[in-house]
Amino acid sequence: MRWHVVFMFLVLLPFEHVRAGEADVVAVNVKQGGDHTYRFDVTLSHKDEGWDHYANKWDVLAPDGTVLGTRTLHHPHVHEQPFTRSLSGVRIPKGIHRVTIRAHDSIHAYGGKVITVDVPR
Repeated sequence: MRWHVVFMFLVLLPFEHVRAGEADVVAVNVKQGGDHTYRFDVTLSHKDEGWDHYANKWDVLAPDGTVLGTRTLHHPHVHEQPFTRSLSGVRIPKGIHRVTIRAHDSIHAYGGKVITVDVPR
């Protein structure tokens, strides 16, 4: 019976990195700037494990999937979860009334929870 446990450990060890899961968007606040641009304050949740597996960016998407802005995250946030980062100067074309925020991590890419918000005009 003991060899079964050792065997399972050896089989599952290569998949250890997947336990942190995908990065989720948990909150979004959007404000219109005076120069017809927008500021996004986005809160992400991800079980960052260090430099090998962490949430490394988030995007603002138009309804057709066009990326309107990207906030790159330059380091892991292992001891700061969830965390909020901002992106200013995002231009949103007239006629777009809703945008979607998605998160990305260094192992799974996209796939976690997204949030769609109304664009204040």
